Amino acid sequence: MKNGLEDVIAAETQLSDVDGAAGRLVIRGVSLDHLVGDAYYEDAAVLLLDGLMEQPLSEEDLRRRLGQARAEIFAHVAAIDDGLLRLPPVDIMRALVARLSDAADFASALRLLAAPAVFLPAILRRKKGCEPLAPTPSLSQSADILAMLDGRRPSAEKVRALDAYLVTISDHGLNASTFASRVIASTGAGLTSSVLGAIGALKGPLHGGAPGPVLDMLDAIATQGNAKPWLADALDRGERLMGFGHRIYRVRDPRADALKSALKPLIEAGEVDRGRVELAKAVEQAALAILKERKPDRPLDVNVEFYTALLLEALGFPRDAFTGVFAIGRTVGWIAHAREQALEGRLIRPRSVYVGPMPKAA
Repeated sequence: MKNGLEDVIAAETQLSDVDGAAGRLVIRGVSLDHLVGDAYYEDAAVLLLDGLMEQPLSEEDLRRRLGQARAEIFAHVAAIDDGLLRLPPVDIMRALVARLSDAADFASALRLLAAPAVFLPAILRRKKGCEPLAPTPSLSQSADILAMLDGRRPSAEKVRALDAYLVTISDHGLNASTFASRVIASTGAGLTSSVLGAIGALKGPLHGGAPGPVLDMLDAIATQGNAKPWLADALDRGERLMGFGHRIYRVRDPRADALKSALKPLIEAGEVDRGRVELAKAVEQAALAILKERKPDRPLDVNVEFYTALLLEALGFPRDAFTGVFAIGRTVGWIAHAREQALEGRLIRPRSVYVGPMPKAA
């Protein structure tokens, strides 16, 4: 028995393999470093879902039908009222997703892929006092998300950067939210139930809720020269350095390098504050040095959250929406795992070890 189920194998999957020792992520037989540079979000969706739905999938057909699904989903944006707007963006998103029917067919999967992509820009606009913008079905998922966010046709560099992010975080083994999705699917519940449970797991700060605090850390450090003393003081206070360390990876998180590379075209196009990037590089170097010095027996390196924060900030998302953007990308993985579990698995029902008091003998 292991608390947290660490190293316990709970499922067989063909969807992704996380090699923590080698720092490698494989998605459906394709290494992340080969996938992220060339693939659009729709390509990753086809890769993950093909063979798990009731019909064969092609990128062209999925792109077309996903655009139609975004247009259909937009009707639910009208349910965003003043009560919902008092909640954090990811909680509003979850409430809106709960309005969708709970089935397991391809049409339901498409609506769930479209829903967070439509809901999050609408939520952010409503929070600023602006009207939501309707989707443009002919655009790709990433281009439409950015267009709905600020009403402008996004640059090619921004679209490719968002594609890179959504592909990078589309699936990642049996993480907490994916496991929640599979547990729910194993009961025979529909895809909406699986996605709702996964969103609930994702919002925790130990899973998907950490990229925003990376920016809080950069704001607090402020200058490159302040990086080392600030980080040292944080460790002296027993605080965790946001964007460093991972439960599985014992070397550098390969997703960090994928997103660092995705930032380069934005930097070259002037879409990113260069001073912000230089500060981040200084913080990265200082943090790695001090962690090696202070915790020589613990392999702590950059994780996906560090460059996620910089990339999503450059794309115009406020930091309290980062978990919602994560959900846009990871929903396809949740759905794929839910379908795999429903088709090939059985009810997930582990045992617990009782350590409480026993009844007194008569």
